[in-house]
Amino acid sequence: MNRPVFARLYPHMSKAMEQAGMAEHRRTHLAGLTGEVIEIGAGDGANFTHYPPTVTRVLAVEPEPHLRRLAEAAAQQAPVSIHVAAGSAERLSVPGKSFDAAVFSFVLCTVPDPNAALDEALRVLKPGGQLRFLEHIRADTSGLIRVQRLLDATVWPLLVGGCHTGRDTQQAITRAGFIIEHLDRFFFPEARTPVSFHILGTASRDSRSK
Repeated sequence: MNRPVFARLYPHMSKAMEQAGMAEHRRTHLAGLTGEVIEIGAGDGANFTHYPPTVTRVLAVEPEPHLRRLAEAAAQQAPVSIHVAAGSAERLSVPGKSFDAAVFSFVLCTVPDPNAALDEALRVLKPGGQLRFLEHIRADTSGLIRVQRLLDATVWPLLVGGCHTGRDTQQAITRAGFIIEHLDRFFFPEARTPVSFHILGTASRDSRSK
């Protein structure tokens, strides 16, 4: 879904987040990746400078035209080979079992159908492939969850490009057929608010997944 107004605001928000400490989380998010990677929902390319040299190629998929142009410019400065392409997280135009890793960064909180996006990530990963995720998540108390539900049902998705603060992304990842191997929880911003709950982690294909 294209959101042209938000697409022009997002790069400024992204830069402020990077300067406030998100850059370090992105480095951790991508550390140790190898081989061919698909980044699903690349935005303006904020991840690109953090890919390690062990990555041989990145296909960066982004549906929004303005953000895609910014990502194309960022790809020219990246330390690894990155090709930016139009596409939807819920319907990737790539063959199955063709990537060593799939990367989501603030995408599963935003896409209309996160379950379909995870199904697609599972489809395009090679056996033994990794899922890397960095996402907003549901709060850990009933009171804050109620606030998140109110925000998500009213102003927050309109203000922040479709983002939802209260999705249970961890459960969605395991339900899709992944096994979570490593998970870090953190607040960003560090103050405990309805919008500050995040996870960062690694998952692999469940051997029982098709």
